[in-house]
Amino acid sequence: MTYVIAQPCVDVKDRSCIDECPVDCIYEGRRALYIHEDECVDCGACEPVCPVEAIFFETDLPPELHQFRQSALDFFTDIGAPGGAASAGMHDHDSPLVASLAPSASL
Repeated sequence: MTYVIAQPCVDVKDRSCIDECPVDCIYEGRRALYIHEDECVDCGACEPVCPVEAIFFETDLPPELHQFRQSALDFFTDIGAPGGAASAGMHDHDSPLVASLAPSASL
């Protein structure tokens, strides 16, 4: 099991969760943040600091956001497990799901 960052993060990327994560498993794409399931230790530190309430334990994902579980897996298909987000830097892509979403009205 792991935590998942869902749609409310798209085009927001507040990054409070990155600062709180003790294992550096939250990676940055163009429009969203993604938690690497193999690196996450399920501590939950990221969830309460998210200002847009976009982080869910995977079994608690609301039905309308369930596709974001697969979205995170898709994001890591090409990059694998870099072993830490800080050293990997921002990635110049998003999952196909996030890339297909219309830009947020706040942009």
